[in-house]
Amino acid sequence: MSSTSLEGRRILVVEDESLVAMLLETILEDMGCTPVGPISNIDEALSTLAGGVEIDAALLDVNVAGQQVFPVAAALKARGVPFVFSTGYGEGGLPDEWRGQTTIQKPFTEATIQDALAKILSA
Repeated sequence: MSSTSLEGRRILVVEDESLVAMLLETILEDMGCTPVGPISNIDEALSTLAGGVEIDAALLDVNVAGQQVFPVAAALKARGVPFVFSTGYGEGGLPDEWRGQTTIQKPFTEATIQDALAKILSA
């Protein structure tokens, strides 16, 4: 799938590891997306969403600064915003209620990010 479908999309990034967050920013910019964040804690992510920021999709690290990202996922789901989980454990590390959600395993590649975003944004 070409990156043109991702051009101009605003992607929320919730990631507490600064190197991974910077990598994601670079990958998103290379694909023509506008990164929103990166946000490195759950409370800030929730307040950003509560503030009504415009986003098309989100990349969510499952474990953010020792907290699980599921309250943010629930807030996105309630708004109808698609998202991708990223975790070192793969989908097997997710609770049952979130299984089947698009999940990428760390470490990931630019192609993995692009495919996952294209998948959720075309669904």
